[in-house]
Amino acid sequence: MATGWPFFVLRLLPVLVLLFGSGFHETTAFRGVVARTTQGPGEKQQQQQQQVELQKWPKHRNAYATMMYMGTPRDYEFYVATRVLLRSLAALRVDADLVVIASLDVPLRWVRAMEFEDGARVVRVENVNNPYKDQKNFDRRFKLTLNKLYAWSLVDYERVVMLDADNMFLRNSDELFQCGQFCAVFINPCIFHTGLFVLQPSDVVFKDMLHQVEVGKDNPDGADQGFIGGYFPDLLDKPLFHPPANGSAVNGSYRLPLGYQMDASYYYLRLRWNVPCGPNSVITFPGAPWLKPWYWWSWPVLPLGIQWHEQRRQHLGYGPEMPMVVIQSILYLGIIAVTRLARPSLTKLCNRRTGDRNISLLQSTLKLISLWAILAAYIVPFFIIPCTLHPVLGWSLYLLGTFALCSIAINAFMLPTLHVLMPWMGISGVLLVMAFPYYPDGVVRALSVFGYAFCAAPLLWVSLSKVMGSLHLSLEREALFTKLGESSSPPAGLNKLC
Repeated sequence: MATGWPFFVLRLLPVLVLLFGSGFHETTAFRGVVARTTQGPGEKQQQQQQQVELQKWPKHRNAYATMMYMGTPRDYEFYVATRVLLRSLAALRVDADLVVIASLDVPLRWVRAMEFEDGARVVRVENVNNPYKDQKNFDRRFKLTLNKLYAWSLVDYERVVMLDADNMFLRNSDELFQCGQFCAVFINPCIFHTGLFVLQPSDVVFKDMLHQVEVGKDNPDGADQGFIGGYFPDLLDKPLFHPPANGSAVNGSYRLPLGYQMDASYYYLRLRWNVPCGPNSVITFPGAPWLKPWYWWSWPVLPLGIQWHEQRRQHLGYGPEMPMVVIQSILYLGIIAVTRLARPSLTKLCNRRTGDRNISLLQSTLKLISLWAILAAYIVPFFIIPCTLHPVLGWSLYLLGTFALCSIAINAFMLPTLHVLMPWMGISGVLLVMAFPYYPDGVVRALSVFGYAFCAAPLLWVSLSKVMGSLHLSLEREALFTKLGESSSPPAGLNKLC
């Protein structure tokens, strides 16, 4: 193991340099904005210039829009996702404005970052009251998604492409602005998806939608998906959209080709995109919220997560997360160093003039503590790592943290190193199996992971048995030595003579 660590560090150095470089770039840009906004003599002039820039909207006839609101446990994660979406669209050189429909409680520093660093137009709105929040099947995380209706109020634009933050663009899709008054994709055979749709802004439609919300129009899920789906019930019967070659816009409602909302689950079956209906343009991640692509644990569990993080690395960086990464790394390395130097003994805990019953109780307590210590070593690092970190750095920090915390249990309870670290090696192995890039399809990949788990399970069971046996033997030995020490102690008078 001593020879493997330097090799591992050398292999990891290029990735760390790349990530630190991206993070430094983002942090430097942020500091530049702070410096500009805190200048003394030119502060007022700078603010006036910024206000002039904000008054230039709209700059284009059309817009890509997304929304942001507060009140969920994942507000910061969606803020990061929104910024990556804005930066990736800008990198594609879209011929449209970038608009963020933000509720009034979105922090001002976030608004300024999106305006002056990402080049977006931020429209502040009041949250739409959701009358469906008391429905039986209502999901609380969708309470404020009706703010998406504000897209119809953007009457400065001819067409608006409304987007969820979990969309990932593979190519410029400006041809969407040629679509009609309402266009959406059916990723479900009967229900279109509101993660991306095209609309023609209209005050009349917007006011009518708000009225329908107030009177409690039927909404199956209580969110934007159910309401907009009920507002355009006949979209399934509409023709498929094909952009005119002359660049003109069409009128009416259309179904968008599936290539504009490729569900990430389609990819996992064949590990490649093969959607024949329309250009393969936009990926969406509508699955479980804890498997969104911006979370570091999403890859290699889901292969597409690394593509999203590659877009973030190129366009935004990881500056906000890097201080916590450095602090945790130093902490874990310090723990490893301390545990290598200090080896506490359980004799001090057992070497007391107590009865056999108390010693037995102490042994049982120590067994329980040792098992909880090992379990905590594999759980605690997972929850304290910044969740929007790059997967390579996130998993590296997790493995470093589990190794450091396991070393505490190994040294404190004198456990066998190999068997305590067997889950650590198992996790490392399954990550390599999942990250292998040359599987022909998703079925072979899934079978490989299952085969690895099937082979590793007996080893984990044997390791657990060995740890329990070693702990029991260690505690019994300590208790025996304690009793022998007490019975062989010389009389008090002899001690005085010595």
